[in-house]
Amino acid sequence: MNQIKTVIVTGASRGIGKAIALSFAKRHWNVVILASKSASDLEKTKQEIESLGAHCLSLLGDVSNPQFVSFVIEETKKRFSTVHCLVNNAGISYIGLITDMSNEDWNQILNTNLSSVFYFSRAVVPMMLQEQDGCIINISSVWGEVGASCEVAYSATKGGINAFTKALAKELAPSHIKVNAISCGAIHTSMNQWLSKEEEDALIDEIPAGRLGEPEEIAEFAYSLTESSYLTGQIIRMDGGWI
Repeated sequence: MNQIKTVIVTGASRGIGKAIALSFAKRHWNVVILASKSASDLEKTKQEIESLGAHCLSLLGDVSNPQFVSFVIEETKKRFSTVHCLVNNAGISYIGLITDMSNEDWNQILNTNLSSVFYFSRAVVPMMLQEQDGCIINISSVWGEVGASCEVAYSATKGGINAFTKALAKELAPSHIKVNAISCGAIHTSMNQWLSKEEEDALIDEIPAGRLGEPEEIAEFAYSLTESSYLTGQIIRMDGGWI
């Protein structure tokens, strides 16, 4: 009998993270979901996961806090023994001029978007090394490739994730552990809710596919990355031909 596999998804209370958690749950993986706030949204996600027949552990805390990361790993081991896949999805944005950005704003976005990827990856790698198998999927952005005006910090963190992905993939490939990133374009999530109808329409006009991407499309592709044994170290763009 095959062992039921376990995935950890950060930032899983809504949007892309929630869609990814549900995608794995449909395949009957054990799912560990994390969020820094929105306890009610996290609980709803847990209920949806369990309605699909999958086991779920939900934990609320700051993914940029190494102590919380250690707690997550301890609880995951207690419940599911080990981790087969990590999806680093948690992220926040900051829109504004660099001259208006405070030290606190910079550190918060750096820690949430990039340091959390390091903390969680470092924590799960020993388990994957023991299994000589595993998959780390980092949710990145096209702004990590080309940069965005008034989103310097966000772009920097996503560019950091891309470099992290390529480097860690080389480090772990001999142990059959895959590390890839999905470089997302404009996706229909709450992160884009600040756009007015006119601004959203103008954005869509720039996208050859003629629409925003859906979280479920990212989620299904993310799951497919667990099934390839040779694809690693790649930054795979999903943006409808935008960039």
